[in-house]
Amino acid sequence: MRRNLFLACGLAGTLALAGCAGMSETEQRTLSGAAIGTAAGVAVGAITGEWAWAAGGAAIGAASGYIYDQQKQKEKRAYEQGVQQGKQQATQK
Repeated sequence: MRRNLFLACGLAGTLALAGCAGMSETEQRTLSGAAIGTAAGVAVGAITGEWAWAAGGAAIGAASGYIYDQQKQKEKRAYEQGVQQGKQQATQK
């Protein structure tokens, strides 16, 4: 029985990781945020006995992951714009 449980968990983990291979950075960061938020919500739910914390944690985590991704994309665009401006200035001299 215990062996089957470990096998099922291992298979589920493998399938979950394989499903993330084709995701964009936004999707990966949003999903990671949701997973971390769910884990935190489950921990709080285990302490308090109210499992609604898991759903709340997932929602907050997903939103946080998305906002973090948008900030990173903004920083990346600003960096790339600065590189292009530097190249233009270098060719004008």
